[in-house]
Amino acid sequence: MPKVVDKTKQRHNPLHVSLTEAEGRLKSNYKKSKRTTGEDQDNEYVDAQTSRKILQMARDQQDEIDAEERVATISQRKAASSRLDASHYGIDGLDEDETVGPAYNSDEEDDDEGSDYEEYEQIEEYEINPEDEALFGRYVDNREYDDDEEDAPVTLADKIMAKIRAKEQESEEGPSRSVPSGEEREGVSLPPKVIMVYEKVGELLSRYRSGKLPRAFKIIPTLRNWEDVLYVTQPESWSTQAVYEATKLFISTLSAQQSQKFVFNVLLDRFKTELDPTAPRAPGSGPKTLNYHLYRALKKSLYKPAAFFKGFLFPLAESGSCSLREAVIAASILTKVSVPALHSAAALMRLSEFEYYSGPISLFIKVLLDKKYALPYKVVDSVVFHFMRFRAPKAANKAEQNLPVMWHQALLVFAQRYKNDITEDQRDGLLDVIKIQSHAAITPEIRRELMSGAPRVEDENAMEF
Repeated sequence: MPKVVDKTKQRHNPLHVSLTEAEGRLKSNYKKSKRTTGEDQDNEYVDAQTSRKILQMARDQQDEIDAEERVATISQRKAASSRLDASHYGIDGLDEDETVGPAYNSDEEDDDEGSDYEEYEQIEEYEINPEDEALFGRYVDNREYDDDEEDAPVTLADKIMAKIRAKEQESEEGPSRSVPSGEEREGVSLPPKVIMVYEKVGELLSRYRSGKLPRAFKIIPTLRNWEDVLYVTQPESWSTQAVYEATKLFISTLSAQQSQKFVFNVLLDRFKTELDPTAPRAPGSGPKTLNYHLYRALKKSLYKPAAFFKGFLFPLAESGSCSLREAVIAASILTKVSVPALHSAAALMRLSEFEYYSGPISLFIKVLLDKKYALPYKVVDSVVFHFMRFRAPKAANKAEQNLPVMWHQALLVFAQRYKNDITEDQRDGLLDVIKIQSHAAITPEIRRELMSGAPRVEDENAMEF
């Protein structure tokens, strides 16, 4: 039986037929026809009548422009010819055939004639004030004068050279005039505006807690008369936080000599004020303690060791009114902060040479000796002579008759650290001292340390070759 043919109509062509008949486009571009129609409209030619109208309007506009330019040229030539005269240019003697300057075509000459005449105008004469003329003649005078002539004018260059010579003479006279003395500095006066600004800065610093310092305050270390400006801000009224920030600023900016003045005038006074036992305090409170920010400020000042020793430690030890509490706090700063060996040696030598003795001096010597630095023999000898001062049975100073325990502790530390750096005579002298100035618990230890050390041998031929 033959195969039944399906007579149902297919909904679309087979795939191979569609691929062969298709152009490869997935979507027809409908806008293309619109664009092409618009382009065809633009490319259409204008008819002859419209073209004639357009050209006629262009000719009329060009004729109007040319007419305006001709009228302007004629009026300019008439105005120039009426103002100028040929004799003004010195060309009366020229012949008609001669020309002035390069030759031009007649057309170009007509076009440029008006523009050349426009550059010249009549010069109006003004009356000059005689005083102004005399002043101008003083500075601008081309006449030559002799050096001894009194009528020679003073020019601006002469004034500038005179100022330069005056500055050179001031610099040759030396720095004594530029640096005022203490009496002259007291009479220094500041402008009223500067005083007003830094009084307000002082008020801000009295309430300062944290944050940035005023910009006007930051420039004080760069001023030549910074001490006078700093005095206007009233450092005694600053908050402790402001003292700490100011110490960082001045110690890092100023030199060691200038930093010494800041430490002496600001930090030392605030240190004594904070620990003054006579100052009023709240009832029931304990002894006065140093503020934490002031303690940090003193530690920061030790980063300039010379300024710290000369501006704080030595004046405190020499004052004679330094209490033991003040000495302990100052010594703790020396203990916690590293001090260069040379500065420590110089401070030891200075402290051992003080004529006046007090307990704080022995405390400072003990702390510096306990740093275990290798000291020069000159410093070691100075410390030995300091202890040998107390060999007399009856000292003239009452403070030296009954020596405090701090003195014995300082001698013990010296014997422990530097017993091998003293000579035989110095050791015998120290043994004689502890026979007179003795302590029941400390003196036996001092004697044991001195006896166990090897004396220093001084070779007289050590430097000979």
